Amino acid sequence: MPKKSVGQFNIDFIQILNEAGEADPSLLPHFTEKEIRQFYESMVFARLFDEKALNLQRQGRLGTYASIRGQEAVQIGAGLALQASDWWFPAFRDIGISMMRGLPGKNLFLYWAGDERGNAIPPGQNDFPIAIPVGTHIPHAVGAAWGAKIKKDPIAVLVTFGDGATSKGDFHEGMNMAGVFSLPVVFLCQNNQWAISVPRARQTASQTLAQKAIAYGFPGIQVDGNDIFGMVQTTKEALEKARRGGGPTFIEAVTYRMSDHTTADDASRYRSPEEVKGWEGKDPILRLKIYMEKTKIWTPAFEEEVARNSMNRVLNAVTEYEAMPPVDPGEIFDYVFEKPTPDLIEQKQNLLSPPKE
Repeated sequence: MPKKSVGQFNIDFIQILNEAGEADPSLLPHFTEKEIRQFYESMVFARLFDEKALNLQRQGRLGTYASIRGQEAVQIGAGLALQASDWWFPAFRDIGISMMRGLPGKNLFLYWAGDERGNAIPPGQNDFPIAIPVGTHIPHAVGAAWGAKIKKDPIAVLVTFGDGATSKGDFHEGMNMAGVFSLPVVFLCQNNQWAISVPRARQTASQTLAQKAIAYGFPGIQVDGNDIFGMVQTTKEALEKARRGGGPTFIEAVTYRMSDHTTADDASRYRSPEEVKGWEGKDPILRLKIYMEKTKIWTPAFEEEVARNSMNRVLNAVTEYEAMPPVDPGEIFDYVFEKPTPDLIEQKQNLLSPPKE
């Protein structure tokens, strides 16, 4: 019986700025020198903040922390592409986007210290709280996008997650619903090659993660996640398409988690130093610096100013975080139910005023 093809697809790979700091002139958008300096300064700030958080954790001044080292271009690029009216649903390794959205640094430190006050989103900032469970926030983002479509609200919704989330049912259910109803949502997967200790090759037999979108009826794009130019442009175009009613997009940003999964992990037990070293040359900050040197945008004086200003911002955030008064321990009982049960009332009283023996 003759075979008949019922469908074909291609997955585009987007790279504008390669690891040698060379930009493809046919793809390079018109970024001003001011914008390029902002890209660099924002990534440096994110890295210095990240390094400080790791140091605070080792000193016992912060709880378990998930580093973003190596993923700065994905996050700064996505943060820059979002508009204030858009909604964003974050995963736990997303402090770079949080910074670009305006979340105070002290909030991020508070959050990773286990203080729920860090999860208080400033008024007017359209961000949902950080989702620690893998992938569970994806259906929430899709629901928000569905609501926006019903209300004819011309906004886009961005949801970010790691490669491990693509193995969860929440991911597939969210993607399917987004495709069926052509919702204004962008799925941004930070494919950092490891779902804790499970390598990308053991997570799926698919050649790319981006192609998973094809099954749900909308485009999947793969982009070099260490290319800040590619990240800004690809995410911006996908969000603009969503706002004008063009439906969802899945972006697979290929990057690498340079650090451990969290400070509770030891990645040296499951990946080789050679693998990590191979990715060091693809560092997103280094490649932008090389490009800026070649185009005479970078100077030693600029570098010194960026480092100084960024570190001052980080240290100010630490000071504000550590100056926060302790939270009332009784609050852990106050918001379990709309009205406290007798058991909760008794437990709170026992905590605050222990019975004398």
